[in-house]
Amino acid sequence: MTSNNDVRAVELFGQHYARLKKEVNKVIIGQDEVVDQVLMGIFSKGHCLLVGVPGLAKTLLVNTVSRALGLTFNRIQFTPDLMPSDIIGSEILDQDRQFRFVKGPVFANIILADEINRTPPKTQAALLEAMQERMVTAAGQTHILPDPFFVLATQNPIEQEGTYPLPEAQLDRFMFNIWVDYPTYEEELAVVKATTGASQPVVEHVLSAAEIMEYQGLVRRVPVTDNVMEYAVKLVGRTRPGSPTSPTVINDHVSWGAGPRASQYLVVGAKAHALARGRFSPDIADVQAVALPILRHRLVRNYKAEAEGVTVERIVAGIL
Repeated sequence: MTSNNDVRAVELFGQHYARLKKEVNKVIIGQDEVVDQVLMGIFSKGHCLLVGVPGLAKTLLVNTVSRALGLTFNRIQFTPDLMPSDIIGSEILDQDRQFRFVKGPVFANIILADEINRTPPKTQAALLEAMQERMVTAAGQTHILPDPFFVLATQNPIEQEGTYPLPEAQLDRFMFNIWVDYPTYEEELAVVKATTGASQPVVEHVLSAAEIMEYQGLVRRVPVTDNVMEYAVKLVGRTRPGSPTSPTVINDHVSWGAGPRASQYLVVGAKAHALARGRFSPDIADVQAVALPILRHRLVRNYKAEAEGVTVERIVAGIL
């Protein structure tokens, strides 16, 4: 594309982004930052982990986003007895005595992995290849997943009985760890008014799969100045204890810092953040805006931090 076409594409992106938020907000009241981060994750070609207590409309949000985007959507309810074949599919012997692969629910544009930490690591690992390679392997055969492809997972932070913590390798594949908080009084009042009546809002399609993929390409083409790129890499470097640039809060309270994937996501996330606000190139403020949801699940606190109640949010604020 020429630069003129890209300029026009940026303008269209801003308009479509605003329309998308408007459609989602017909159903989801409040949670503006959460909606923003989910949409930025989608346009950055990343996966999102939504963490919050039950009843905060995490599942409804994912469903509403899929309807507004006009994409195929499958919900997988993760339970302790879920098997990998229940996700990716399995081979069956058909009536002609031939083995045939029957696709599992992972073959959709948007996958809602509901309560992902309720299933054992063996089944969690079935999503690893899908999330990273965007394909699955069954009986030695490789099957390509549809494009675009996103995993939006939910997790309950308070209920630990009967759950299996996500391994670090899987957590690292999520671009954003999005904290879904309680609504304000005004928002909760509006939710109750909207959901206890007879009328149901109609969510309209805003973008097609092809348009989403075009915008994903646009995000990748956004130019980034050297100082912004260097800031993102230095910021991630500061999260690693023992590093020459690590501040005291990191050396005292963190066991393991973020890896290079965090640097990549900071830059791509900053691009999407800038585009959503009609700007043609991100600055340091855009990197800072996406830093918390990108770094939140990549910093492993030590025993001292847990004993003293030092949160990841406080640690990230300390390095920003």
